[in-house]
Amino acid sequence: MTTLSVVTLGVVHEESELVTGEAVVLDLHVAKLASRALAMALDVLVQFALLFGAFMVLAITLPGIDEALGVAILLVLLVLVMVGYPVVFETLSRGRSLGKLAVGLRVVRVDGGPIRFRHALVRGLAGFIVDFWTLGLFGAVAVIVSLCSSDGRRVGDFLAGTLVVRERVPQSAGYPAIAMPPGLEGWAAQLDLTRLPDDLALASRQFLGRFGQLRPEASHALGWSLAEQVGNALGTPVPPGVPPWAFLAAVLAERRNRDHARAFPAYQAFGPGQPPAPGYPAQPHPGWPAQPAPGPGYMAQPRFEAPPPPPPAAGSATAPAPENPFTPPS
Repeated sequence: MTTLSVVTLGVVHEESELVTGEAVVLDLHVAKLASRALAMALDVLVQFALLFGAFMVLAITLPGIDEALGVAILLVLLVLVMVGYPVVFETLSRGRSLGKLAVGLRVVRVDGGPIRFRHALVRGLAGFIVDFWTLGLFGAVAVIVSLCSSDGRRVGDFLAGTLVVRERVPQSAGYPAIAMPPGLEGWAAQLDLTRLPDDLALASRQFLGRFGQLRPEASHALGWSLAEQVGNALGTPVPPGVPPWAFLAAVLAERRNRDHARAFPAYQAFGPGQPPAPGYPAQPHPGWPAQPAPGPGYMAQPRFEAPPPPPPAAGSATAPAPENPFTPPS
């Protein structure tokens, strides 16, 4: 999957730039030592509970087992739980163990993309051998290396090429809400958004948050790349004549509106000129964040018409649709 090429990682006033080829600057919020330690503590509790349960099962099912065989089985269980637990969870959930899920953290590659099995395996082995248990002095190595790293990375992160970021950031630290591009409401309402991965939605959200700050060639290249990935995930190509920023904004705005509709049943999305449904309050729900004014750059664009129908077949008397003023970059 094509992902972010340059990531500016900022927490409060600290930033760390990770530079690769395309010079595109986007934000991810790095998880520091305190939040990572809390997630690690929760994971250790789960691991100890699994080990205790395994020991109890062995004691009940194999009461007269040979001592040497018992020690060997216990060592195998220890390695399986201490290494297998983070590897399996981070692989299946794309970077989240139970502790990270509870705290709101995720492991990503240094380019912002999702990790794979090899990244999780390297992190798990390095965590068991170097960072925490075998040679790690019960986490002392991980703490020292993390404090010396501007991104809070431990040895396993350096070896695997990963870092841990925060998925839940304060509203003041995030980007303003994305408005639905006018004219795309009806088209977006028909999309099946359950197939959109969270990491791809995050990358699209970050792109739109910095759209006006990127060089035109970089914004075109990254925008079309993300739009194609989102379209492939949803099974819907970018409508003809619709620029990538509008396609991504419509998808993310519709996703947010559906989340609001599930959280607040009285909320319903209305098209232009449609009155509120019966029972819909005149004022927004107090827990529903207000929609800000359109931001500079991508929000100050003209209204879109509905995506045009496909061109008529050869020999048809139907006149072709007028040319759309937005031409995709070559």
